Amino acid sequence: MLTEDMQRLVREQRLGFHATVDEDGTPNLSPKGTTGVWDDDHLFFVHVRSPQTVANVRRGSWVEVNVVDPFVRKGYRFKGPAVVHDHGTAAFGDGIRRIREAGVATPDERIKAIVVIEVRLARPVVSPAYDDGARDEAHVARQWQEHFDRLRASRTP
Repeated sequence: MLTEDMQRLVREQRLGFHATVDEDGTPNLSPKGTTGVWDDDHLFFVHVRSPQTVANVRRGSWVEVNVVDPFVRKGYRFKGPAVVHDHGTAAFGDGIRRIREAGVATPDERIKAIVVIEVRLARPVVSPAYDDGARDEAHVARQWQEHFDRLRASRTP
Protein backbone atom coordinates (compact mmCIF):
# COMPACT_ATOMS: atom_id res chain seq x y z
CA MET A 1 0.00 0.00 0.00
CA LEU A 2 2.73 2.51 0.95
CA THR A 3 4.98 3.07 -2.05
CA GLU A 4 8.67 3.90 -1.70
CA ASP A 5 7.88 7.55 -2.45
CA MET A 6 5.15 7.69 0.20
CA GLN A 7 7.50 6.19 2.77
CA ARG A 8 10.32 8.57 1.77
CA LEU A 9 8.08 11.61 2.16
CA VAL A 10 6.78 10.54 5.59
CA ARG A 11 10.31 9.80 6.82
CA GLU A 12 11.62 13.13 5.52
CA GLN A 13 8.80 15.34 6.75
CA ARG A 14 7.81 13.58 10.02
CA LEU A 15 5.04 16.17 10.45
CA GLY A 16 1.63 14.78 9.65
CA PHE A 17 -1.77 16.34 10.21
CA HIS A 18 -4.01 13.68 11.76
CA ALA A 19 -7.78 14.00 11.55
CA THR A 20 -10.26 11.99 13.61
CA VAL A 21 -13.94 12.40 14.43
CA ASP A 22 -14.99 13.52 17.90
CA GLU A 23 -17.84 11.88 19.82
CA ASP A 24 -20.22 14.65 18.72
CA GLY A 25 -19.35 14.07 15.03
CA THR A 26 -17.17 17.14 14.62
CA PRO A 27 -13.65 16.95 13.17
CA ASN A 28 -10.53 16.88 15.31
CA LEU A 29 -7.29 17.85 13.53
CA SER A 30 -3.94 17.58 15.24
CA PRO A 31 -0.37 17.95 13.95
CA LYS A 32 2.00 15.14 14.96
CA GLY A 33 5.74 15.71 14.60
CA THR A 34 6.41 12.04 15.28
CA THR A 35 4.59 10.63 12.24
CA GLY A 36 6.50 7.63 10.93
CA VAL A 37 6.38 4.53 8.77
CA TRP A 38 5.69 1.30 10.68
CA ASP A 39 5.78 -1.02 7.67
CA ASP A 40 4.45 -1.21 4.09
CA ASP A 41 0.84 -0.93 5.29
CA HIS A 42 0.98 1.11 8.51
CA LEU A 43 1.92 4.56 9.76
CA PHE A 44 2.28 5.54 13.41
CA PHE A 45 2.72 8.45 15.77
CA VAL A 46 3.75 8.91 19.38
CA HIS A 47 1.06 10.03 21.83
CA VAL A 48 2.73 12.80 23.83
CA ARG A 49 -0.05 15.36 23.98
CA SER A 50 -2.88 13.90 21.91
CA PRO A 51 -5.67 13.10 24.38
CA GLN A 52 -8.58 13.85 22.04
CA THR A 53 -7.06 12.05 19.05
CA VAL A 54 -6.32 8.98 21.18
CA ALA A 55 -9.80 9.05 22.74
CA ASN A 56 -11.32 9.19 19.26
CA VAL A 57 -9.19 6.25 18.07
CA ARG A 58 -10.14 4.21 21.15
CA ARG A 59 -13.80 4.88 20.28
CA GLY A 60 -13.23 3.55 16.76
CA SER A 61 -12.68 6.68 14.71
CA TRP A 62 -10.64 6.18 11.58
CA VAL A 63 -7.67 8.48 11.07
CA GLU A 64 -6.76 10.51 8.02
CA VAL A 65 -3.16 11.67 7.84
CA ASN A 66 -1.92 14.33 5.44
CA VAL A 67 1.83 14.68 4.91
CA VAL A 68 2.94 17.36 2.44
CA ASP A 69 6.33 18.72 1.41
CA PRO A 70 5.86 22.48 1.97
CA PHE A 71 8.34 23.39 -0.76
CA VAL A 72 7.14 21.30 -3.71
CA ARG A 73 3.53 21.39 -2.47
CA LYS A 74 3.01 17.69 -3.04
CA GLY A 75 2.30 14.90 -0.63
CA TYR A 76 -0.12 12.16 0.32
CA ARG A 77 -3.27 11.52 2.31
CA PHE A 78 -3.69 8.22 4.12
CA LYS A 79 -6.85 6.79 5.71
CA GLY A 80 -7.62 3.83 7.91
CA PRO A 81 -8.41 2.45 11.34
CA ALA A 82 -5.89 2.75 14.16
CA VAL A 83 -4.90 0.95 17.36
CA VAL A 84 -3.48 2.50 20.53
CA HIS A 85 -0.58 0.55 22.07
CA ASP A 86 -0.01 1.41 25.73
CA HIS A 87 3.03 1.00 28.00
CA GLY A 88 4.00 -2.59 28.58
CA THR A 89 2.96 -3.93 25.19
CA ALA A 90 5.39 -5.31 22.62
CA ALA A 91 4.17 -2.77 20.04
CA PHE A 92 4.85 0.09 22.47
CA GLY A 93 8.46 -1.06 22.87
CA ASP A 94 8.79 -1.51 19.12
CA GLY A 95 7.48 2.00 18.57
CA ILE A 96 10.01 3.48 21.00
CA ARG A 97 12.81 1.68 19.16
CA ARG A 98 11.55 3.01 15.82
CA ILE A 99 11.38 6.64 16.92
CA ARG A 100 14.86 6.46 18.42
CA GLU A 101 16.19 5.09 15.11
CA ALA A 102 14.46 8.01 13.35
CA GLY A 103 16.19 10.51 15.65
CA VAL A 104 13.17 11.53 17.72
CA ALA A 105 14.44 12.64 21.14
CA THR A 106 11.18 12.92 23.09
CA PRO A 107 11.96 11.71 26.63
CA ASP A 108 10.49 8.27 27.42
CA GLU A 109 8.55 9.58 30.41
CA ARG A 110 6.54 11.94 28.15
CA ILE A 111 5.42 9.14 25.82
CA LYS A 112 1.98 7.85 26.79
CA ALA A 113 1.27 5.46 23.89
CA ILE A 114 2.08 4.51 20.31
CA VAL A 115 -0.75 4.80 17.78
CA VAL A 116 -0.48 2.58 14.69
CA ILE A 117 -2.68 3.37 11.68
CA GLU A 118 -3.56 0.69 9.12
CA VAL A 119 -3.46 2.44 5.75
CA ARG A 120 -6.42 1.26 3.70
CA LEU A 121 -6.48 4.21 1.32
CA ALA A 122 -3.58 6.32 0.07
CA ARG A 123 -3.90 9.13 -2.46
CA PRO A 124 -1.65 11.91 -3.71
CA VAL A 125 -2.10 15.55 -2.72
CA VAL A 126 -0.90 17.95 -5.42
CA SER A 127 -1.09 21.74 -5.40
CA PRO A 128 -3.10 23.50 -8.12
CA ALA A 129 0.18 25.32 -8.91
CA TYR A 130 0.88 22.42 -11.29
CA ASP A 131 -2.50 22.48 -13.06
CA ASP A 132 -1.48 24.66 -16.01
CA GLY A 133 1.71 22.69 -16.71
CA ALA A 134 3.80 25.88 -16.67
CA ARG A 135 5.66 25.01 -13.44
CA ASP A 136 7.72 22.01 -12.46
CA GLU A 137 8.81 20.94 -8.96
CA ALA A 138 12.05 22.93 -9.18
CA HIS A 139 10.16 26.14 -9.96
CA VAL A 140 7.55 25.63 -7.23
CA ALA A 141 10.24 24.68 -4.68
CA ARG A 142 12.31 27.76 -5.55
CA GLN A 143 9.24 30.00 -5.19
CA TRP A 144 8.41 28.62 -1.73
CA GLN A 145 12.05 28.60 -0.60
CA GLU A 146 12.21 32.31 -1.40
CA HIS A 147 8.96 32.86 0.49
CA PHE A 148 10.26 31.08 3.61
CA ASP A 149 13.61 32.89 3.34
CA ARG A 150 11.74 36.23 3.34
CA LEU A 151 9.72 35.15 6.39
CA ARG A 152 12.84 34.09 8.27
CA ALA A 153 14.62 37.34 7.37
CA SER A 154 11.67 39.42 8.60
CA ARG A 155 11.82 37.65 11.99
CA THR A 156 15.56 37.89 12.51
CA PRO A 157 16.63 40.88 14.62
